[in-house]
Amino acid sequence: MRIVGECDITPWETNSTLTRFGISGTDIGAAWDNGTGQTLMAFGDTFGNCADAGHQWRHNVLLRTDDTDLSDGLSIADGVPGDITSGASVAADQPRLARQMIGAIGWDSVEVTTIPTTGVEIGGKQYLNYMSVRKWGAPGQWDTNFSAIAVSDDNGQTWVTDPGTLRINVGATIPTPGDAPTINANNAKFQQAAYVKGHGDDDGWIYQFGTPNGRSGAAYLARFRPADVLDLDRYQYWTGTDWATSIDALATASHAWVVGAPVSELSVAWSERLRKYVMLQSPPLGLQMRTADHPEGPWSSPTTLVRPTYGIYAPMMLPQSPALLGTGRELYFHGSLWNDYNVVLMRTTLR
Repeated sequence: MRIVGECDITPWETNSTLTRFGISGTDIGAAWDNGTGQTLMAFGDTFGNCADAGHQWRHNVLLRTDDTDLSDGLSIADGVPGDITSGASVAADQPRLARQMIGAIGWDSVEVTTIPTTGVEIGGKQYLNYMSVRKWGAPGQWDTNFSAIAVSDDNGQTWVTDPGTLRINVGATIPTPGDAPTINANNAKFQQAAYVKGHGDDDGWIYQFGTPNGRSGAAYLARFRPADVLDLDRYQYWTGTDWATSIDALATASHAWVVGAPVSELSVAWSERLRKYVMLQSPPLGLQMRTADHPEGPWSSPTTLVRPTYGIYAPMMLPQSPALLGTGRELYFHGSLWNDYNVVLMRTTLR
């Protein structure tokens, strides 16, 4: 089932997103629980009415859903101005247009766009990790300026980037004065991200999986205490054998990655049904699944869910999936379609 439509709306697009939110095409759809049972969904580059000048382009948008039964599709309520629990953040003068969350300069080779890759709720606030894209290359290749964390204390209605969380991507390590963001070559490993809260022996930590820009890198792993989400100096990094207190350890570790290349656009979640962590990934197109007892692995060999020929990428799990909650076997996730640039709701069964 299509969650969002395209300029030529098809009958199986159930949410009328063009007329209700000004969304006719988008991708990603990183999803997480906001702490009260509502699911927030952050989408990437978004366009709306193709007949309008500029196609109602936004670099990113957020939708919300209270739907907990995904067996009949995913429903999104209308956006209501001033209502921070409604289906979208909208302005009073444009109640049918989902607002952009995070801006960008919009210049090629400077900053083309800003794309969310993962989100997490901590202490009632929402934390969104996004990447600043400098330029697009060949399919599956792009360059980033940095990744960063934006914070919202009003359920995704407004966002503010914390400058101390910038992971600047310049391929070099340079001393920085005062409170300036750290410039470290290893920041390249965390340009895209996937958050997961620890369970069991991992409880009390939040884990951040990181991959470089593009779809050809490996996956690395960091962890932090919830209170330290905005303090990169307190993050720890998996070296392949132990946790290090400095990201510099990734440069000398012989086996620091947790999943080998190529892997990109991850989502990771704890499955109560399997009592394991589940990872969905794009390798680089198509969808694969892995499982592990702990975030640092070892991760299982991949199981192919969708072959690359179908042109689906960025599998983002939905937190209300029965397989995650332990109430059933169905795992629901978003898949982004390469050919018509849209997001669909997908399902697989964990046996």
